[in-house]
Amino acid sequence: MKKQHTRNDLKSRISRADLLKAKRHGFSDRQLAHLWQSDEWAIRALRKELGVAPVFKTVDTCAAEFEAYTPYHYSTYETDNEAIRSNRKKIMILGGGPNRIGQGIEFDYCCCHASYALKEDGYETIMVNSNPETVSTDYDTSDKLYFEPLTAEDVLSIADVEQPDGVIVQFGGQTPLNLARDLERGGLNIAGTSPDAIDLAEDRKRFGALIKELGIRQPENGTAVSTDEAIAIAEQIGYPVLVRPSYVLGGRAMAIVYDREALISYMRNAIEASPERPVLIDRFLEDAHEFDVDAVADPTAVVIGGIMQHIESAGVHSGDSACVLPPYKISDTNLDELRRHTHALARALNVVGLMNIQFAIQGEDVFIIEVNPRASRTVPFVSKAIGVPLAKVAARAMVGRTLEEQDFTREVPINHIAVKEAVLPFNKFPGVDTVLGPEMKSTGEVMGIDTDFGLSFQKAQLGAGVRLPQEGTVFLSVNDRDKEGLVPIAQQLSDMDFRLIATGGTCAYLKNHNIACNRIFKIQEGRPNILDAIKNGEISLMINTPAGEQSQAADPEIRKAAVQYGLPYTTTLSGAAAAVAGIQSLKNNSAIRIRSLQDFHKVRSKK
Repeated sequence: MKKQHTRNDLKSRISRADLLKAKRHGFSDRQLAHLWQSDEWAIRALRKELGVAPVFKTVDTCAAEFEAYTPYHYSTYETDNEAIRSNRKKIMILGGGPNRIGQGIEFDYCCCHASYALKEDGYETIMVNSNPETVSTDYDTSDKLYFEPLTAEDVLSIADVEQPDGVIVQFGGQTPLNLARDLERGGLNIAGTSPDAIDLAEDRKRFGALIKELGIRQPENGTAVSTDEAIAIAEQIGYPVLVRPSYVLGGRAMAIVYDREALISYMRNAIEASPERPVLIDRFLEDAHEFDVDAVADPTAVVIGGIMQHIESAGVHSGDSACVLPPYKISDTNLDELRRHTHALARALNVVGLMNIQFAIQGEDVFIIEVNPRASRTVPFVSKAIGVPLAKVAARAMVGRTLEEQDFTREVPINHIAVKEAVLPFNKFPGVDTVLGPEMKSTGEVMGIDTDFGLSFQKAQLGAGVRLPQEGTVFLSVNDRDKEGLVPIAQQLSDMDFRLIATGGTCAYLKNHNIACNRIFKIQEGRPNILDAIKNGEISLMINTPAGEQSQAADPEIRKAAVQYGLPYTTTLSGAAAAVAGIQSLKNNSAIRIRSLQDFHKVRSKK
């Protein structure tokens, strides 16, 4: 192992001119540390000692025709600094950087609302983000904006000039959250939940010890840094297992693994997604329902913003699953247990600000999946459903205003049903299989609200560009495990005068349960087959649920054709049941009522 050079070692062989030249050529402290066999903190210390620091220039929005007053800044290694520090109390907010699947507009929403709330309370707000295609980088969102990469070096350089009273890392997603430890080491005050509490929730061993102490169930799990370790853990837990790298967002490189060979293949590839972190391995909970809980906490109180139930079963990423608020299939006992666990975890983690918890219920057993002491992608949805801007409430809590001072002291009861539906980009990528799984694929979301679940779901589908049919032919092809659950869905469709066609096994099963159904060939069985029927516009709705490890191989051409020809489809039985409820509600109501969010909230406030 090569010796790491200290600041004094570097000082004896690196001149100020060399260091300044390297920085002007765009080398980061981390890159220089690698080249000079040191660490980035030694490079930073040397820079400060030698007076090598960036200055900040103002973006000239008037192209030199008039003097520009817009407070946009960018760094450069020159001489004159144009970023003038004021004497006001100031909070720095870190945005999410480039939008990507799993981390996008929902987090930008939270950053904006934090800035709005703190500006209203008299703080100078400083936004740091490198993405000009976001609302957080609009000219009127914050008092100051720095177009800078979201790295510890760049954020600390801004802080050297601005000297903020606090830095908010909770609202931009995983990117700023990963900086918390380094920013704290650099002397910054992290507003809200401490970096140690964030690490406690992310670190599998520390978190496992905490929930054991609290008496909360968790699926059997382990962490592995090698293929041999992963195999040993999976064989101890039992297949199938859910595997994923730690410290990533959007379920990146997450998979359900059904055997040893698939696990070996996964470990070869997925470690690249997070090479410095262990791989997490959990027992996969089959036939379970997932729930999301968003809550806000201050040092003395915890208030639940909303409890959402996923429509798709466990195994589909929370960002891709449709969800319902309030939950529609849960016992009062389980609901009380979710609330108790949420309060206990918020207090044990000393959360100040937002927190998201994901639970799974299998039978009557409640399991915790993960805790995120930060904003989640469901915050905008919950805020609009309950009429409370949770990100604003959380931002104020993070700078010292209690929930009682903000008059947010209890869970908000609502008299309507809100459904969130994911917008999936498959029409832009026609070669991609449409099966949903543990890795997030959606690029947006929409919301439907009504007093009836079916109508709420129907509205959400319309928002996502899906028109559920009221008549026609439904194609059914499900795996063996789903055949029993398909029977009541098929019966409802038949009762609504839909014609049913199905592949051999599904058709025979339905006929054995006295449901009228016609058989249609699979692609490999001859012509005319289901692919021909889709291309000819003969199908109104498709229900196709592939099974487990075959999910990437079974019937992909059919699903791709559904996307290509604009055919409404679902790949989960729970999604099919919700679609049928939406169709039934639409047939029972002559027209969908259009009402504003404010109308729904007025009804609540009068009661």
